[in-house]
Amino acid sequence: MSATMIMGRVVLPASAVLLLGVVAWNSMRMFSVRAGSAAEGRVESAAARPAGRVTAEGRVTTYPGGRVTVGTEVLGTIVRMPAREKAAVRRGDLLVQLRDDEVRASLAEARSRLTQAEVALRLERARYGLERVLPGLASQPAAPPEARREALTSAEAGRDAARAAVDRLEAEAARYRILAPIDGVVIARHADAGETVAPAAPLIMIADLSHLRIEAEVDEFDIPRIAPDAPATISAEGYPGSGWRGRVEEIADAVSPRRTRPEDPGRPADTRVLLVRIGVLEKAPLKLGQRVEVEIARPEGKGVPMTGSR
Repeated sequence: MSATMIMGRVVLPASAVLLLGVVAWNSMRMFSVRAGSAAEGRVESAAARPAGRVTAEGRVTTYPGGRVTVGTEVLGTIVRMPAREKAAVRRGDLLVQLRDDEVRASLAEARSRLTQAEVALRLERARYGLERVLPGLASQPAAPPEARREALTSAEAGRDAARAAVDRLEAEAARYRILAPIDGVVIARHADAGETVAPAAPLIMIADLSHLRIEAEVDEFDIPRIAPDAPATISAEGYPGSGWRGRVEEIADAVSPRRTRPEDPGRPADTRVLLVRIGVLEKAPLKLGQRVEVEIARPEGKGVPMTGSR
């Protein structure tokens, strides 16, 4: 066999197989190095966090019941809507007045009937008292007491029925007057005077801005460093050098997917988070829904286990 045939049949195929093996080995080695580097980078980023604090991002919100959307229970036309956006309202203030002409007319009629029933009851009581006294003074036989008691009972029942009708119509009229359920500020109006609104239609949103809190999303690997009553510092873009004091009030019992996309590119976006609610302890110019950053410190006098401790 000539050298050319040996080269074509043996050496070249062997070289090709060897080359493929080298390429495959290098690919596996590079994949392993990259995976190890990513894992090491995540470990190093977790270890690089300051041991005494945890940083997280969140949104400004109110306490439960601190934000209410007010609607209507009946179909009607808005006659007045005195509440303006950004206006402060007190609980019980009139927000919306719907047209209630028919209800008010029926209520006036029912009140007149109640007055008549009350007058009739007073007269019947007076007759009942006189008939117990006059027969003895005039030496005449007294009227049967059962008949007089029945008449008195009938007058009382008429009075009660008229009062119930008034109460029912007053409750109906109250549905056309929409009052503020809480103290707060009008942050949104969904209708205006002159519009006809359907039942359950949202009309006004009120929020209590005097008490705010932060719903922060803490990365799951920082969970061991979070404890109730831990002090926190709140900051927001647009307020350089400013910070506001806060305190951890509630810690969720389960982790959940992240809802707020982190602005820090070094922070992973695919991790699960723990929702931590932080009360704002001082007046701050923050707006509902605004993105903020919090730094949560170790609570004083409490030993909080640190990540990576053994």
